[in-house]
Amino acid sequence: MNGATINVLYFAQVAEHMGTRQETQTLDAPVQAGVWLDALTARCPTLGTTGRLKLAINQQHARRQDMIRPGDEVAVFEPVTGG
Repeated sequence: MNGATINVLYFAQVAEHMGTRQETQTLDAPVQAGVWLDALTARCPTLGTTGRLKLAINQQHARRQDMIRPGDEVAVFEPVTGG
């Protein structure tokens, strides 16, 4: 992906709330993952609190302080538990 965009992938319930599994978003400058996630939940309040959502940046688990940069792939998903 080129330019000042990111490719965003949504999984499971997150995709249902967002109404899509994938979208491209404009991102002109790097942003902290937590700031970006807060903006996403403000856009779609049915996602709930950001504390329960997980992110991966370029297929690597990310923390709130990690940076999202133009050209990145960002995945948003809920925690998975098993038994």
